[in-house]
Amino acid sequence: MAWFKRQSAGIKTDQRDRNETPEGYWLKCPSCGTITSQHELEENLLVCPSCGHHYPMSGLGYLQLLFDQGAYTRWDANLHSVDPLDFVDRKPYPERIEAADLKTGLNDAAVSGTGLVGGHPASIAAMDFTYIGGSMGSVVGETIARAVRRAVDEDRACVIISQSGGARMMEGALSLMQMAKTSANLAVLAERGLPFVSLMTHPTTGGVTASFAMLGDLNLAEPGALIGFAGPRVIRETIGRDLPPDFQTAEFLVEQGFVDRIVPRGELRDTLSHLFDLLLEGDMAAPAAALPGPEAAEAED
Repeated sequence: MAWFKRQSAGIKTDQRDRNETPEGYWLKCPSCGTITSQHELEENLLVCPSCGHHYPMSGLGYLQLLFDQGAYTRWDANLHSVDPLDFVDRKPYPERIEAADLKTGLNDAAVSGTGLVGGHPASIAAMDFTYIGGSMGSVVGETIARAVRRAVDEDRACVIISQSGGARMMEGALSLMQMAKTSANLAVLAERGLPFVSLMTHPTTGGVTASFAMLGDLNLAEPGALIGFAGPRVIRETIGRDLPPDFQTAEFLVEQGFVDRIVPRGELRDTLSHLFDLLLEGDMAAPAAALPGPEAAEAED
């Protein structure tokens, strides 16, 4: 049976010498199973071209997507968490923070920026799930609160994009206090008559859902996003009843009136632009000539 064997004849057959596709270049859609290249997904805003499944997008990715020409000034990148509780689980909290910084290139699980959306001045804060599960600690709460105050001080619309596993347990009660702080700042925004649009992406859970994520003048969600407070198992055991099909999905919450509209990622900027046209005074829209260059500037707050 030697004729079944490949003769070397000086040709290396080691697996390492084969022309292999880089790891992660091809992705299999968890919804429909379609295999798509990373490049094609990025060209399609990380949305499956076959079924519309929305892959996770980074916080900075949302800023670039939503601001006109992808141009914005970034704020609050100088904020960093401390360890007030000397918290240790599998490793000390400072080591976990350092690892997350290196992994993501971020300073914490939220980023913020100002710029124009459809020609309207806007302040946007976006969470990032890759940084400790998008958990809300003191820096996340401060970043979001500052983004809201910036909208108040500069007469801007405010947008917050949520993706989070909830409060950050390593900061204890300090994390829970961010729910009140962000909500209080949004109350001031409402008093000024400036619009707040909340966009919930997958997943939006815990204290984030229980505070700013559900306080929008308009609550939007991406298709298929998991949105809720406690997990389905906890709720089922608490109420002693089976939960409805697709419980805690964006589609279910639209039917129940908790979410106003589901907006595919490719339509987000146009949707926000149209909403701001309706909600903001005409003299608040900046002329197109005032748009900054294509690269994001950075500022220290």
